[in-house]
Amino acid sequence: MKLIGVTSCPSGVAHTYMAAEALETAAKAKGWYAKIETQGAIGIENELTAAEIEAADVVVLTKDIAIKKEERFAGKKIVRVTVTQAAKQAPEIIAKLESMLAQA
Repeated sequence: MKLIGVTSCPSGVAHTYMAAEALETAAKAKGWYAKIETQGAIGIENELTAAEIEAADVVVLTKDIAIKKEERFAGKKIVRVTVTQAAKQAPEIIAKLESMLAQA
């Protein structure tokens, strides 16, 4: 499976990066490819390429604030979570995604 995502929080500092790391770690623990773009106080980092977006099975977006350039994900399976959920419940999110994708 290939998971991509974007994390962002209102202050754009710690939680943005904690959420990205947690999602990547949980996905990789399942043997998935994972790349999470961060949109923090210093701008967009680890920006997703068009090829990565095209190849992705699922996209996780945090919903605490608007994601910049969200139109890139049109037509993809998108799951929205809070930045706190992503940071604290990443393994559970990945398990739910795995179940959802298995049924598709």
